[in-house]
Amino acid sequence: MNPADVPGLPDGVADRLRDEGIEELYPPQAEAVEKGVTTGENVVAAVPTASGKTLVAELAMLSSVQRGGKALYIVPLRALASEKKREFERWGALGVDVGVSTGNYESSGEWLASRDVIVATSEKVDSLVRNDAPWVDQLTCVVADEVHLVDDRNRGPTLEVTLAKLRRINPGLQVVALSATVGNADEIADWLDAALVDSDWRPIDLRTGVHYGNAITFADGSQREVPAEGKRQTPALVADTLDEGGSTLVFVNSRRNAEAAARRLSGVTEKRLTGDERAALRELADEIESVSDTETSTDLARVVRKGAAFHHAGLAAEHRTLIEDAFRDRLVKCVCATPTLAAGVNTPSRRVIVRDWQRYDGSYGGMKPLDVLEVHQMMGRAGRPGLDPYGEAVLLASDYDTRDELFERYVWADPEPVRSKLAAEPAMRTHLLATVASGFAHTRSGLLQFLDRTLYATQTDDSDRLEQVTDTVLDYLAANDFLTRERDDEGDVRLKATDLGHTVSRLYLDPMSAAEIVDGLAWADEHEAEMRRKLAGDAGVSADGPARTSTGVSAADGDANTEFQPASDLVAADGDARPGDDHADDHGTENGEADESERTYPTPLGLYHLVCRTPDMYQLYLKSGDRETYTEECYEREAELLGRTPSEYADSDFEAWLSALKTARLLEDWANEVDEDRITERYGVGPGDVRGKVETAEWLLGAAERIAGDRGFDAVAVREAKKRVEYGVREELLDLAGVRNVGRKRARRLYEAGIETRADLRAADKGRVLGALRGRRKTAETILENVGRQDPSMADVSPDESGDGSVSESTTGSSGSSQRRRDDGDGSDQASLGDFG
Repeated sequence: MNPADVPGLPDGVADRLRDEGIEELYPPQAEAVEKGVTTGENVVAAVPTASGKTLVAELAMLSSVQRGGKALYIVPLRALASEKKREFERWGALGVDVGVSTGNYESSGEWLASRDVIVATSEKVDSLVRNDAPWVDQLTCVVADEVHLVDDRNRGPTLEVTLAKLRRINPGLQVVALSATVGNADEIADWLDAALVDSDWRPIDLRTGVHYGNAITFADGSQREVPAEGKRQTPALVADTLDEGGSTLVFVNSRRNAEAAARRLSGVTEKRLTGDERAALRELADEIESVSDTETSTDLARVVRKGAAFHHAGLAAEHRTLIEDAFRDRLVKCVCATPTLAAGVNTPSRRVIVRDWQRYDGSYGGMKPLDVLEVHQMMGRAGRPGLDPYGEAVLLASDYDTRDELFERYVWADPEPVRSKLAAEPAMRTHLLATVASGFAHTRSGLLQFLDRTLYATQTDDSDRLEQVTDTVLDYLAANDFLTRERDDEGDVRLKATDLGHTVSRLYLDPMSAAEIVDGLAWADEHEAEMRRKLAGDAGVSADGPARTSTGVSAADGDANTEFQPASDLVAADGDARPGDDHADDHGTENGEADESERTYPTPLGLYHLVCRTPDMYQLYLKSGDRETYTEECYEREAELLGRTPSEYADSDFEAWLSALKTARLLEDWANEVDEDRITERYGVGPGDVRGKVETAEWLLGAAERIAGDRGFDAVAVREAKKRVEYGVREELLDLAGVRNVGRKRARRLYEAGIETRADLRAADKGRVLGALRGRRKTAETILENVGRQDPSMADVSPDESGDGSVSESTTGSSGSSQRRRDDGDGSDQASLGDFG
C-alpha cells in the first residue's frame, strides 16, 4: 500500500513519508490501515520490534487530528516519552503541535489543552485524570505503547485502569494498542473491542540461535562459524560483528556484570577504531565525565574512550541518553546492558548477545530463568532497517545439554500470555480509592461494574475473587479514613472519599504510604515535647510511646477496628527488602551538625525515615554487616524517628525499619552537601539511584507537607526538609540554591564568598560573583539574569577570588550567619543533581 492511498491523513503526510524513503507500507502497517486505524477503529498491533508499530500509531493520531480531535500517546518510561516527542515533532511542519508530560503528579496540565498530540507515561495520564485535566474529555484517540506491560506487577495495573477510565470518559474514543508478539494478543483485542493485527513479519531477517563451541547454530539448523578457542564466547562474537562493520548489544543480569563486561570488551572494540572515531569518543567521554563527579561516571568514560559502554538504571539519565545516541550513531560499538534497555528504547544493533538468561530472584530461592517474552524483547533489538542486511540474536551455552535447553526454552518457544496483575492488593488500594475519589463509581456495585471493564475481568472466570479483593481493600480504606461507607435504601453500599482520600488520590500516593505518613506525623505531634528534651540531652526521657494505628488512634484507646494493624506493620508485611550494594564504614556528616537544642522537630532525618518507610519508596537493601551498623545508629538517633522502633526479634519489621534508615541516611548525606561520589561509594549505588531517591523523597515530602497542613500539624519542618533534599543543601543555602542554574556546589561557593541570599546576589560586586563561579562568565551572566539583576553582563569584569573560602566575619550578608563551611567537592564547577529546575 502506497502512503498516498491511506485514507484520512492530513495534506502533506504522504509526501513527507515519501521524502523519508517510505514508498510502500510494511505488511502489518497496511493491514492496520485496512482494519480502520485511520478511520477511527480500535486496533491492536502485535508485531515484532522494528516492524513499523510507531508509524501505525502516527497514522492513527494524524488522522484523528485531521478529524478535529486530539491524540494521546502513552509510554511506559520517561526516557521513551522524550524520544517519542522528538520523533513526533517532525509533524510540526504540517501544523501538528506536540507536548510531553511526565512529572508533577499533582498538576492538571492545563497547558496541554493547546496541543494536538500529547506524549505521557501511564502514571502521568492517571494523575491527570485524577486531577480533572480539562482536556481529557476532548481526546479522540489514545495509543498505548508496549501494552503487553499490563503484565508487569508494578506498572501494569496503572495502564489497565487508565485505559478503562479514558474509555469511560470518552465512549467513542479510538484505542490503538501496540504490543510485542505475545501468546494471547486476541484477549487484549477482545478487552479493547479492537481488530487484531497479529504478525511475525520483519523488514529484515532475524536469525536466532545458540553459540556453543566454535559456532552459532540457528533455529533453522544452519550454522555460522565463530571460533572461541582460547577466548570467552562474548569477546569472540563481538569481534566477529565488528569485523563485518556491525554493532553489538550484550544483555547481562546485573549492573556489576554490565560494567565488568564493558571493561573486558573495550579491549576488543579499541583495536578496531579509526582515528576520527577515537577523537569523537574522547569528546563523548569528556561529556560523560561532566555529568557527575562519581566513580560510575569515570568508569563509563574510561570504557567509552575505547568504543564500549555499559547501560543500567544506576546511570544518570544524561549518561543513558548520551550512550543511546552514540550507539545509534554507531560511534559506540558495543553496549553491555541490563534488560531495562530492551523495554522500548530505540537501540537496534547488528547482533544481540543474551549472555545471561537467568537472574537472582529471592522469592524463587535462587537464579530464575527469564520469561520467554523478555528474552524475545532483547532478541528483537537485532537488526536495523536500512543499515543492517540482517539481525542476529544469540544465546550462549557452555555445554551440549544447555544448548538444547536454550533452543527449547527460548529459540523455538512462544512467548507467555499476558495476564492482568490488577487483583493484587497494593494495586487495588491505589486504584479503588482513585476510582471513587474521581467520581467513576459511587457505590460498591458501581465500582464492580467499572472493574468489569478491565483486562482482569475479561480474563477471569472467578468473579468472587475480584469481589473479595475489592471488599478487603474497601475495609482498609474505610479504617484509615480515606472513604466512608453507608448502606442505601436499595441495599447497596454508597462510597464517598473523605477530604484525606481526595488529597491522597490527587497527590498520587499509595494509600498505605499516606497512612504511614499520617501515623508518623501524629506520633511526632503527640511526642514533640519529650522528643525535643531527649534531643537536647535529657537521657531520662523515653522515646517509647503508645503504639498507634494507621488512623493515628492509640491502641490503648480501644479502636474498634482491631483487625487492622498500624500502617508501618502493614508496609513491612507487604514489601520485600530491596536489593542494593555496599555500605560504608563512616556515617558521619561531612559539614558538621546543628546544635541539638536548636534543631527543628521533626528533624530532617526523622522525616526522611518516615517517607522511606512507605511502599512508594524503593528502599536500599541491607547488605552483610549493615544490620549491626544501622541497629547501632537506630538507637543512637531513635529520638528523631517518628514512631516506636520495632522489636529486634520481629525480623521482617525491624529489617524494614533499618532499610528505611539506610535510605534516609543517603538522603541526609545529600542534604548535608556530601559529595555525590562519596554517596555513591558509601551506599554502593549509582548516580541514577541517587537521583531516583532524591526525586521520590521530594515528591513524598511534598505530599507529607500537604497532609500535615490538612490534618492540622505543623508543616514548616516538612517544607524545610523537602527543600533541603530538593536542592541538596544545608538550611543556610536554601535561598541561593533556589536560583535556577545555581545548584548545591555553586551555592556553597557563593556563600563562602559572602553572597548569602538572592538579595546579596542581585547587589554583589560582579567580580566577586565571577570569582566564586570560577571565572565562568556565561554561567555568571545566566545566574544573575535568573536572579533578576538588571545588568547581568560580565563584559570587562575580572574575577575577584579573594573571598572564595576565606570570608571574614564582617562580610555583609542579610542572613547574618558567621559560620562558613568549605565545599567538600573536588573543585568541579558542575551543579550536579541539585539542579532539578
